[in-house]
Order: sequence, then C-alpha cells, then structure tokens
Amino acid sequence: MTAPGSLFTEMLLLLAGAVIAAPLFKRLGLGTVLGYLAVGVIIGPVFQRITDTEEVLHVAEYGVVFLLFVIGLELKPSRLWQMRGDVFGLGPVQVLLTGLALAALAFETGMATWQGSLIVGFGLALSSTAFALQLLNDAGDINSRYGQRSFSVLLFQDLAIVPLLALITVLAPGTEEQAATPLVDFATAIAAIGAMIIAGKYLLNPMFQVIARTGAREVMIAAALLVVLGSAAAMQMVGLSMAMGAFLAGVMLAESSYRHELEADIEPFRGLLLALFFVAVGLSLELEVIVDHILFIIPAVIVFMAVKAFLVYGLCRLWGSSHNDAIQIAFLLPQGGEFAFVLFTTATAAGLLSSSTASLLIAIVTLSMALTPLGSALAKRLMHGEAREELAEDFAGAGADVLMIGFSRFGQIAAQILLAGGSAVTVIDDSADRIRQAANFGFRIYFGDGTRRDVLVSSGIEKAKIVVVATQKKETTNRIVELIQSEFPNVRLFARSYDRIHSLWLREKGVEYELRETLESGLLFGAKTLEALGMSEARAEEILQDIRRRDEERLQIQAVEGISAGRDKLFNSPVKPEPLIKPKRVNLQEDTVDDVNAGLSLGKW
Repeated sequence: MTAPGSLFTEMLLLLAGAVIAAPLFKRLGLGTVLGYLAVGVIIGPVFQRITDTEEVLHVAEYGVVFLLFVIGLELKPSRLWQMRGDVFGLGPVQVLLTGLALAALAFETGMATWQGSLIVGFGLALSSTAFALQLLNDAGDINSRYGQRSFSVLLFQDLAIVPLLALITVLAPGTEEQAATPLVDFATAIAAIGAMIIAGKYLLNPMFQVIARTGAREVMIAAALLVVLGSAAAMQMVGLSMAMGAFLAGVMLAESSYRHELEADIEPFRGLLLALFFVAVGLSLELEVIVDHILFIIPAVIVFMAVKAFLVYGLCRLWGSSHNDAIQIAFLLPQGGEFAFVLFTTATAAGLLSSSTASLLIAIVTLSMALTPLGSALAKRLMHGEAREELAEDFAGAGADVLMIGFSRFGQIAAQILLAGGSAVTVIDDSADRIRQAANFGFRIYFGDGTRRDVLVSSGIEKAKIVVVATQKKETTNRIVELIQSEFPNVRLFARSYDRIHSLWLREKGVEYELRETLESGLLFGAKTLEALGMSEARAEEILQDIRRRDEERLQIQAVEGISAGRDKLFNSPVKPEPLIKPKRVNLQEDTVDDVNAGLSLGKW
C-alpha cells in the first residue's frame, strides 16, 4: 500500500498539476511557465502536499542541463565564435556593473557587510537561464537578434559562477591552502574544458557511428543521455555548473551528422524535467517569509528588477541594439537566477551572510522569477511600432528552404541541382555508412529517421518550403508521406516514386509532384540509343517528348479509371514497337513478368 506522502503520490500530483495548468495558462495568454509556478505554489506552500522541495528541485535541475545541451546542439563553434563580442563583451560588463550597483544598494540598506553585499549584488546580477530560454522558445524568438544577444549574456553569466564562487573564498579566507584554492580551481576548470573539447572532437562522433550501425533506437537514446549527464557530472566535479558541461557537449556535437537524432531523443526529457524545475521553484517559495517581511520584499523586488532592467537596456543600446530589441532583453533578464541559490547558500556557509538574510534573498529571487512572464508581456507595450524582426538564419541547415529525406543515388543527384541553384538544403538519412561516405565528398547530411515526427521537427520541417521524400523503399516513402500529411498538412511534398502504381498512389494522396525513379533515365537512354542508330538529335528529342507526354496523359486517365486504362496513349504513338516473341520468363530487375503486355497491364512501367 502506498503511503499518502510517498514519492509515487507526489509524482502523480506534480504530473496532474502540470497537465492541468499548462494548457489553462496557455489559453489565458499567461504562458506555461507561470502555470507551472502556480502549480508549485498550490501543491507546496498552500496545501502542503509536498514539503521536501530540495529533493524535487535537485532532480528538476536536470531540465536546465538538458535545455543547455539542446541549445548547444544549435550552435556551431563557428557561430559561437561570431557571438564572442556579446559573450565576452556585453556579458561581463553587464555582470560587473549590475553586480556593483546592486551591491551598493544592499550595503546601504544594511543587509550585510560590504563583503556580503558584494555576493548579494553579483548573485542578483545573474538571470535565470531556464526562465529566459523557455520564454524565448515559447515565443519562437530563440534565433532572433534579441534572442541571440540575450543568450550570449546568459552564457557568460553561467561562466561567471566559477569566479564568483572563488570570490566567496577570497572574501572569507581561512587557511593558506584555502586562499590558494581559487587559482587551482580556475586552472582545473580550464583543463577540464579543454579535455571535453578534445573528447567531443575525436570520440563522440565515432561512438555514435558505431551505435547507429546497431539500428537499436534505445541504445542511441541511452548514449545521448550518457553524453549529457556524463559531461554535466564532469564539469560539476571541477567546480563548473552541470548546465555548462552539457552546453559544451552540445556545441561539440553541433556539427555532427547525428545532431537532429540526438535533439529528438533528448527533447522529451528536456521538456518534462524543465517543467518540473518551474514547479519546484513554486514549491520552494516560502510564503511565511514573504508574509512576515512583505514590506521589505515587495519594494526590494521592484527596485532590484528595475535597476537591472535599466542597466541591461542601456548596455544593449550601447552595444548597438534597437529600442525594441533592448526593451525585450531588459524585460527578459531582470529576474534572479537559479545560480543565486548556490551563491547565497555557499556565502551563508562561509559566514558572509546570515541564514535569515539568505532566506529573504531566496524569496526575492523566487518572486522575481514568478514576475518575469508578466514583465516579458509588459515589454510589448513599450515597444515602438516597428515590424517584428525576422528569425535569423538557422545555424546548421535545419530550417532550410528544402528538407530532403533520404540520400541514396536519387537524392544525391537532386541535391546537386538544388545546391547549384543556390537553395539551402537540409538532408537527413538513417544510414550511418551513407552519412560517412557523403561527408568524404563534402555533403552535409544528418542522421535521423524520417518516419519519426520528432526528428522531422528537429530537422526544421516547420520552416521548410518544400519537403523532398527521396527514400528508396516505397513502404518507407508511404509512411513518411502519410505522417507529413497528417501532422504537417500545409507542407509542399515532392516524392520519389518506385513505379507506376506507386505514382498513382502518391497522386491519390495529393502529393504535389512525384517522379518515377527510372523514368527520365530510361527516356534519355532510349533517345541516345536512337541517335547512335543514325537518327538526328532533334528527331530523337521529339520522340522523347512525345512519349513523356503520352505517359503523363495515361497516368491521368489511370488515376480516374484504373491501372488497365489508357494503353492506347502508349501504343498510338508515332513510333510503333516491333512485334515481340513471347519469352519464357523475363527478369526485369526485381519483378518477373510473362510478357511486355502483362507488365503494362500490371502497371510496372
């Protein structure tokens, strides 16, 4: 019998609350994040159904880890290098100025000594990566100019946790060995980052190639989880955040052919655990502390968020952002972050902050998180009437004009035409060997199963203008076509057809364009043979065009009247075939027929 307060019961409560709140708050226009927070407050502080919030928060933090891994997958190292001006320019200036300004306010209000006030200021200068990125994802703005600049600032803030933790040791020194620890920790962290970059470059891709050959999807999922959690644990061991380790692993795999498959495998874990993180923040809200110190906390939250937003806006304008972009960034990043909890707890243990002050600060940070979705909505009222910014070009091909599924001989030829015409193409294929061979010739394709909806989404189908289904087996093609038409009905579909019957099936399904894989090559081959027999090129081309036209007319008739209709369209052509002697058996590649007419009646050609 399960006890009322058991882990099983608590998980049921959390899941039920999330399922109810997410669509409700989304429908009200308040966003899913605020819904998750509300669920946490109701289950925890209000009804006291879950009291061990630290355990829930510890598990839920992995949502942030998976989120940073997915973000890393979308950032090629070259793109990350292009962002260095924001990451290592705007980021450190924001942390430094905001930290000093808030530290001065904390010292003036008598919250702590000057040493403790520094930790308070820099702790509040850090924003919540989880909240900000979730809001960007909900709005579809993660690839916008303001979204990328916001992410750059958040990325540096995550990096800043290492020197800030070291600052606590400096401000509260103990033995000589402890005083020397920051330099050792910094050197260890740099060495760990270097080791991870080397491992990502030389070990991860070969590992996924071996796993992909097994064809076992569950092993690929296990490998993806191993990479994320392993890199997170490695970074945590050297004093960096787990989220930073996962982000680095994602960046190392951003150029991998397995990127889309990994993203599709991780996405369910990311979404569920991140939702749990927001619920856990609501669970940890101490209503008693807020009620007892309401006259201090409310003004403190307003002042702290206003100062932070003002400084972020000014710095973004100084870095060249438009008014609208700067407003959106300022109202996206004014809250405190999850790393503030770590800093304040560590500072309390070091004697820089009292436990009561730490509780007040945690309440202030949590309340600022809860207000962030409302602030983000308020930003729209302060924006000028400029046109909404277009999404920036995606980093690794996903979201290109053309999404091609399947990269065998047919797809390779079609892709060359598209690339030569200047079109961007995202190609996915489920053959590890084909991916490796294509890479040797300069093609950029990704590992992924086109029959899976999550892989199609990760590959950018929602942004593609045309989807080309160039898979070899007609059964696979049919599954993909039916999936796309069911889940993405507005997508324009071009498909490779196996034979005449398959072409008729594809037309019946409403595919915009289909082509039998051997039709054009057979027509051209026949025309060139006629030329070799002495016919003029113009006459051979005329016959080719006539056969192509008659074949199309016959297809249209067969689509209405059945496969046996329209034979006159083929045999009334100017070129009469010679009478054929019936062979005993004729092997036509994979199909065996008794004679040519039987083949025609079966619709094989």
